[in-house]
Amino acid sequence: MTNELTVIGGGLAGCEAAWQAAQRGVPVRLYEMRPKVPTAVHRTGDLAELVCSNSLKSNNLDKASGLLKAEMRRLDSLIIQCADASAVAAGSALAVDRVRFASLITERLGQHPNITICRDEVTTIPETPCIVATGPLTSASLSGVIQEVLGEGFLNFFDAVAPIVDADSLDYDQLFLASRYEKGGAAYWNAPLTEAQYDTLREAILTAESATAHNEEDVPYFESCLPVEELARRGRLTMRYGALRGAGLTDPKTGRWPFACVQLRAENAEGTMYNLVGFQTRMKWPEQTRVLRLIPGLQNVEIVRYGVIHKNIFINSPSILRPTFQTRFRDDLFFAGQLTGVEGYVESAAAGLMAGINAALLLNKDALGAPTAFPRETVLGSLAHYITSAEAKHFQPMNSNWALLPPPEEKVPKADKPAFFAQRALGALEIFIDKNRLSMAQ
Repeated sequence: MTNELTVIGGGLAGCEAAWQAAQRGVPVRLYEMRPKVPTAVHRTGDLAELVCSNSLKSNNLDKASGLLKAEMRRLDSLIIQCADASAVAAGSALAVDRVRFASLITERLGQHPNITICRDEVTTIPETPCIVATGPLTSASLSGVIQEVLGEGFLNFFDAVAPIVDADSLDYDQLFLASRYEKGGAAYWNAPLTEAQYDTLREAILTAESATAHNEEDVPYFESCLPVEELARRGRLTMRYGALRGAGLTDPKTGRWPFACVQLRAENAEGTMYNLVGFQTRMKWPEQTRVLRLIPGLQNVEIVRYGVIHKNIFINSPSILRPTFQTRFRDDLFFAGQLTGVEGYVESAAAGLMAGINAALLLNKDALGAPTAFPRETVLGSLAHYITSAEAKHFQPMNSNWALLPPPEEKVPKADKPAFFAQRALGALEIFIDKNRLSMAQ
């Protein structure tokens, strides 16, 4: 195996992966097709150019996104270093001067003795050690190659996601546990709706403000994943005969099927998150919260992943990746960034960080040790665990949130959970760093 690493993609994930590997002595060739091959949204040839927002979310440890950045700072993240150096006033959030941010990253990678930046489009996946981090703007030619390498059906081009909610925010006294027609055991929490509650919910959906996609004309609607607002528009009872049907669900409080019903399916094995079945939506985020809180048992619901319908390229990571970001079929082929199903700027960089470190561990295993999964107690490790262990059939991208982390072994008041998670995560990370000699950055 050659000692050189190829990183394809000069976005946040690719830049972070290249940095982490290079800092551990690995020679890296970082490929970015811009400016030779432009995209529809980028304006410069700089690496890590931000296109949608200049915010990297909260810096506070009482937010999962803040803890994630703290973990990345501890591991000398290039993206977070440059974000801190180019920060603009944004209260408790970390927002950046986009031009300075991208310029700093481009400069630091260009000056690194172990990194060679190649301004060419990659149209094949090399047989040598490689990290693919091309993100949602992967070129058509490379997308076709990835599809060939992974196999038909393992690359998605369309993101239709129902809201995912925090299990702790549900009122289970108003829900009942059952599966339709009692098939397969009681597997869903069900929110029964009376006719009046159904009509109120439908009216709220019809009047909710919708988000507009950047490439509206390119986003198809498939009959199997229509937004709930489109179903509501098709007729008063369309939702009732679709995803919100009550047939086959006997409410133990009444002994009857409800007029309509919203089902919640477990999103992870721990049952800390639930997906609203069939509730794909393009409603704006505040509107999603307002509408969902009209559903019995969801009056105080907290959404950890908002519903979206948009173009997005991502692989079916539970079928493809190990928690180390290595593919299951090839040790020296890694994927990173949004392509893996993590959602958000910092999360994409975090995936690059883990892939870059593990690529370095693979290539320098005699000196550093073998690739390894990050601890589940950390946001880093929990993100990696989620995208590689979620149910493949229903896999959708995910951002950082508390519900990803293992719940406390003993009861912790809700208000105290962020502090508990942060202390536990940072402690576990220190042990992990020492054990795997990850402070060897040079």
